[in-house]
Amino acid sequence: MAVPARSVAVPAQAKLSPAEWPWHTATVGSVRASLLKKAQRRMEAESYLTDGYGIRLAIEAKPVGWGYFSEIASASAPPRIKQILVSPEHGVPYLNTSQVFDLRPTPRKWLAMEKTTKAEERLVKQGTILVMASATVGRAIVATKVHENTFISHHFMRVAPHRQDMAGWVYAFLRSQQALAMMRGSQYASVIRHIEPHHLGNLPVPLVSKGVAAGFQRRVDAIVACRNDAARLRDEAEAAFAKAVGTADASEPEHGFTVNVSRVRSGRRRLEAAYHSPQVRAIVASFKRWQPLGEITDGVWWGKRFKRHYGEGGIPYLSADDVFTTNPYSTTKILVDSEDNHEDFFVERGWLLMACSGQTYGLNGAATIATEWHENTFFSHDLIRIRPKEGARAGYLLTALTHPTLGRPVLIREAYGMSIPHLDPDDVASFPVVRLGKTTEDRIADLAERACAEQARAEVLERELAEAAGKVISEFLMRPSLEVVTEEDVADAEIARERLAEIQEHPERVLRGPALEAQLTEWES
Repeated sequence: MAVPARSVAVPAQAKLSPAEWPWHTATVGSVRASLLKKAQRRMEAESYLTDGYGIRLAIEAKPVGWGYFSEIASASAPPRIKQILVSPEHGVPYLNTSQVFDLRPTPRKWLAMEKTTKAEERLVKQGTILVMASATVGRAIVATKVHENTFISHHFMRVAPHRQDMAGWVYAFLRSQQALAMMRGSQYASVIRHIEPHHLGNLPVPLVSKGVAAGFQRRVDAIVACRNDAARLRDEAEAAFAKAVGTADASEPEHGFTVNVSRVRSGRRRLEAAYHSPQVRAIVASFKRWQPLGEITDGVWWGKRFKRHYGEGGIPYLSADDVFTTNPYSTTKILVDSEDNHEDFFVERGWLLMACSGQTYGLNGAATIATEWHENTFFSHDLIRIRPKEGARAGYLLTALTHPTLGRPVLIREAYGMSIPHLDPDDVASFPVVRLGKTTEDRIADLAERACAEQARAEVLERELAEAAGKVISEFLMRPSLEVVTEEDVADAEIARERLAEIQEHPERVLRGPALEAQLTEWES
């Protein structure tokens, strides 16, 4: 018999006073009422009590040496897009917010060009700076060749520097932690946060010399070059793989087919139609010789579930999303104990990492090769680890597993579950790896491994870029407020930095002792 719930009064002795509230401490502060009379008239405490607001005030308190973002660049956002879907051969590829940051942006929708409002504004060119205007507010990326000739979501603001020689500094500033904090401080709404182009335009930005800006531009150019090289090498590896394997044509249509009962009497006994796809069966049948992945590797496994404790001073932590995206929104650190066997969650250079949960059309089944960038990092249990051994190189295995038409369809059919499909290590270990001979496999492996190395290098350069921009901002804030910095001062500081760098690189050129005295005597005479 069901009993209706009744509200029960809490005993007086159980009630807690505000001072005894044990779960969190509220951040409290006071601001001038005059602040509410200008600009946005923001009433949320978050706008004034976050780090971003303090950084903004500190920069604006400087008498010279800074300007507003609108003075060095313009930000714009296209109107909301009405998606008129068409088939790929008749439409323009569309990338949503998450796909733009994917290591391998793959469109799932194609839109009608002539039915899309302001279509030209939605296309971007290589080098365009894109900034997220909603959800993960302020996350920035610079467009590469893979983003060209595609519609980019209206949730991205397009940033155009007024002067091309300042483009590198504009992007570096947006990637700094200080700029990100200021953008977060400007966001509005409660469920899905937003910022507008004028919020970006009102950010205070330290001004830098042409030499410093040129240095940041070289860093950005290197990042774009690495990502373009990674995409090119990956495409070359997959083209070589497809040429060696050949085509696989299904004898039955995908929308209706039959399967012998004997196919579900053993093994996993899968009853989903997708598992028995005629195209997948045709791919496997086209392999002249293949071996299960588990036979040619030293292990295919995933980590155990664990209780997470995050905090400063911990070990860097990467989830599957962090591994397979560019410019992760934030870096999390996890606290560990020296005796809790946390090393079991580390990976070694040359291993394969595979996302084992997520949607079958997205993250699930994505794979990459671990590099030095991934070492000494705590990885999520939602990543399958694959340890290659002699006879099957990591680069070749990666291409065989992730090839869009000859590998991934065979792999992703193993996913099970409805809301969030999963891949099991035992199913991945049974994946049929086609063997093509050492020479062909090594050529494919070389291309794939170089592609992963270039992609990892781009991530390292992005980190260094953000850190360097943050250092410039910190140095600007550390200057005495009464100091008036002229253009000559900036130029002198730049020359001094160049001389110090030259001395560190070639200390043998520095004059000392008798040689220095002789030079000084010559100058005096």
